[in-house]
Amino acid sequence: MAEIITESNTDSSLRYDNRFDIMPQNGPTPASIAAQIRSVLKHEGSVAHAEGVQWFCKEEIKSRGWYTADLRRVAIRFRRTIVAEHGTDFLVRVADKLFSGPVLEEKIFAVFLLEKLAGKFGDAEFKLLESWLPRICSWADHDALVHYLIAPMIASEPARVKSVFRWAKSRNRWHRRAACVALIQGTRQKMFFSEIRRLSNLLLADKDDMVQKGLGWLLRETAKADARRTVPYLMRIRKRAPRVVLRTACETLPVVTRKKVLAKQA
Repeated sequence: MAEIITESNTDSSLRYDNRFDIMPQNGPTPASIAAQIRSVLKHEGSVAHAEGVQWFCKEEIKSRGWYTADLRRVAIRFRRTIVAEHGTDFLVRVADKLFSGPVLEEKIFAVFLLEKLAGKFGDAEFKLLESWLPRICSWADHDALVHYLIAPMIASEPARVKSVFRWAKSRNRWHRRAACVALIQGTRQKMFFSEIRRLSNLLLADKDDMVQKGLGWLLRETAKADARRTVPYLMRIRKRAPRVVLRTACETLPVVTRKKVLAKQA
């Protein structure tokens, strides 16, 4: 997600503010607020940047051409207004409406609305966010949802980790990638090592590049947090692990260790 819409478009950083004055005032609903947000996103994006966003994705996506800094700033203002006037539950329902469409920025906006609240959400919200997984269209909306919302919820309530093993058995590539990415926040806190090893063993034979890259990302973060246990594990799996998984997992290890793990065996 960050790699796609990164730079701030500073020349236009102030032009969205007056749109906050036309949020529905008479009996607003989550659907009406979501419609208002969609209108803002549709009319204030950059066509040129939207073409650049598509270049990053293998999958065909629909983009409004927003930059991350601008999108986050507008989302924060909407979040403050919605929570102040209607409460957090209403905010979640607005986000649910936004993540249901095909437009990348609408989904990223939904994540930005909730990202500071994820660690406080309960099982009902976790179930709702899990229901968003089938709505994913690309790695960009996938990583936004899973890394910034689902992963913190699993780290804050470790019992939820059981969900990743169900996702790992799915035919849907994004569910299987989610199984990996959902544990990254936890492994940075030195949690879930045994679960990560078990999950890795389940997915090492996966041929999908998005799943392989997700698993490599997870193992890289695990190696950064706990190299003492991770390096021996990498040595054990190196014969059967896809090369992209091993290369990614070793990226932050010392050069000597990295060469040892990646060395081809006779």
